[in-house]
Amino acid sequence: MLIEIDFQSDEALYMQLRNQIILGIATSMLREGDPLPSVRQLAGDIGINMHTVNKAYSVLRQEGFVTIDRRKGAVVAVDVDKLQAMAEMKRQLRVLLAKAYCQDISREEVCGMVDEIYNEYGKQEDD
Repeated sequence: MLIEIDFQSDEALYMQLRNQIILGIATSMLREGDPLPSVRQLAGDIGINMHTVNKAYSVLRQEGFVTIDRRKGAVVAVDVDKLQAMAEMKRQLRVLLAKAYCQDISREEVCGMVDEIYNEYGKQEDD
């Protein structure tokens, strides 16, 4: 999996790394049981501090996307509580939709973008 970090971005490096890994899981580039690179290896590969990688892995563990084992390292293990995930998504969407509303982006345009992005990911539901 190719990790792309934008060193010019205002977003924290550990959050960029977290987001890239979540996108990798969503697009099936990373699957349940896949090991992630060691903290040292990933830090060296993308040129960031090991503490930054460790923080990203810790956040992913707290959010239920990976497990961390002293022998195996970080392993993709999606165990997200759906109700908790939906509550967090709703909190984040509330702000995004408020911004869209203020910028005159219609409900139809938002729904179109959601459909477009959701279709990029591995699992899709039939309606």
